[in-house]
Amino acid sequence: MVLLSRSSAFSRVTALAEQRPLHEAFRWLHLHGQQMLHWQAELVTIPAPPFGEEMRSLWMAEQFRLAGLGSVDIDGLGNVFGELAGADSDETEAGPVVLLSAHLDTVFPADTPLKPLINGDLLEAPGACDNAAGVIGMLGIAHALVKAQMPLGAMLVFVGNVGEEGEGDLRGVREIYQHSRYAGRIAAHVVLDGAGAETAVTQALGSKRFQVTITGPGGHSFTDSGTVNPIPTLGLALANLAQTTVPDEPRTTLNVGTIQGGTSVNTIPEMATAAVDFRSTDMRELVRLEVALHRAVEDSVDLANGRAAARELKREGGRGRNQLSFAIETIGDRPAANLPPDSPILEALRAVDRHLGLRTDLRLGSTDANIPLALGIPAVSLGAGGDGGGAHTRGEWYSAVNRELGLRRILLLTLAMLEWTGQSIG
Repeated sequence: MVLLSRSSAFSRVTALAEQRPLHEAFRWLHLHGQQMLHWQAELVTIPAPPFGEEMRSLWMAEQFRLAGLGSVDIDGLGNVFGELAGADSDETEAGPVVLLSAHLDTVFPADTPLKPLINGDLLEAPGACDNAAGVIGMLGIAHALVKAQMPLGAMLVFVGNVGEEGEGDLRGVREIYQHSRYAGRIAAHVVLDGAGAETAVTQALGSKRFQVTITGPGGHSFTDSGTVNPIPTLGLALANLAQTTVPDEPRTTLNVGTIQGGTSVNTIPEMATAAVDFRSTDMRELVRLEVALHRAVEDSVDLANGRAAARELKREGGRGRNQLSFAIETIGDRPAANLPPDSPILEALRAVDRHLGLRTDLRLGSTDANIPLALGIPAVSLGAGGDGGGAHTRGEWYSAVNRELGLRRILLLTLAMLEWTGQSIG
């Protein structure tokens, strides 16, 4: 693998910036700001809850075709692909590729009212920023490159992926790296997520999420008094878990997000559940907290069952059925990772910043970039320009003011990584 020094990265970006087709691509972005905003308004009217992205996938595939991308395809999960071949590509399925991706899904249920409002450069709608901004930024770059006939150093693959938010657990990007026709060929990955032009997620925040379920025989609160109760048992387990020390460095958090169980105040419940979330910049901390969770639940259930068994022995005809059982299911697992300071994509980003007069703030986040970063593949997650707020609320908004600057940044970075990819195999 060829590493770029800062001087060579800047020389590469400067050479790209002097090419006439790049000026044509920038011109397309400059002239089609309102078109992109209207595409964005159209996109947000299509529901895309976790595991319900089908209609957006179809929309994305049609937009890729209209943009002039080749080999447009939708996989079994709903990930959408479109290709632009490199200038020297032999069109085989063996060469390295660079991915430019944006997630299609939102956090909103399918029945959420979706009535976008456009006021000048402002779009108001659930999902307007996260991640319609990223999706439309990607689509705009596709149009600009095709119209400008920009020569590429390697194949560029555009991806509208599913499963980034919440319970989706990065399932779309996992599928790409494990089972797609690009698996094992990805040289670099640029993720577009939300708005902004001066930040980059280069440190992947890891997380592990669990659904804890404790079950028992249940019964009437009076006539079946003494029957083991899942709710206080679960409560004791969570109280003990909450005593677990979490360090400030590496930054680590523990949260119980939901707890449910029971049918009425005078019923001994048959089941109680809780959802637990651990996050850390260090995978070892996540493993430690997972062990603590199992220990807390096992100890609490063993204590309740031991007391119930002792009561059974005192009762004539006790049959040993007054016992609890438990299950701990993994419902989320995102790896923690860091982009090395000498990564070629970071050197290229610094060179792009220098050319555009920007200064990128490197940040920590949980994005689709977690997967390639954990695999050691050069990757960053960037905003797609403009500004936004109210993410994950019905009052979400996106402002397209200065979107063009963010898209120039993404375009230059992507082209620089395509050149680097072509050089590394040349």
